[in-house]
Amino acid sequence: MRRRVFMTALLGLVAFSSTGCGYNAIQAKDEAVNKAASLIKVQLQRRFDLIPNLVETVKGFAKQEQAVFGQIAEARAKLGGAIQTGKMGDMADANQGLTSALGRLLVITENYPDLKSNQNFRDLQSQLEGTENRISVARQDYNGAVNDYNQYIRTFPVNLTAKMFGQGKPREYFDLSTKKAEDAPQVKFN
Repeated sequence: MRRRVFMTALLGLVAFSSTGCGYNAIQAKDEAVNKAASLIKVQLQRRFDLIPNLVETVKGFAKQEQAVFGQIAEARAKLGGAIQTGKMGDMADANQGLTSALGRLLVITENYPDLKSNQNFRDLQSQLEGTENRISVARQDYNGAVNDYNQYIRTFPVNLTAKMFGQGKPREYFDLSTKKAEDAPQVKFN
C-alpha cells in the first residue's frame, strides 16, 4: 500500500515536472504571436492613415465620384474600429472591405490621366502599395507564429501545462477574408 502511494506520488511528480518544462516555451511562443499581431496592427494603422491623403488627392481630380469616397470612408472607419478591438477576424474582414473600396478608387483613376501623372498621387500610390506588401508580410509572419504556437500547445505533455495555465486555446489566424470566393467584388466599367 505504501509503495503504491509512493509510486503514484512519484508518477505525479514526474508528470508535473515534465509538463512544467514547456511553460517558458509557451510564454515565448505566445509573445511571438503578440509581437506579430502588433506588427499587423501597425501596418493596418499605416494604411488607415494613408487613405485620407490618397482620397483627397483623387477628389481634386474626380469630384463627381462621391459614392466611392463615401464607401472608402465607411470601410476605413470599420478598419479603425477593428484595429481598436484587436480581433484578428474583425481586422481581416475590415481590411478586405477597404481593399475592395480602394480597388474601385484605383479603377476611377484610370479615367483621369492627369491624376495618374500627378506626383502626389504617384507617391501616395507607391506608399500604399508598399504598405500592402508590408501587411502581407506581417500577416504571413503572424500566421506562422500562430501556427507554431498552436502546434506547440497541442503536443503532449506541453498541452497539460498549457491547460493548467489557461493557455490551451489555439490562437486565431489572420485570414484574408471570411467571405466566400463567390462574393468577390465585381469591377465594372460603365
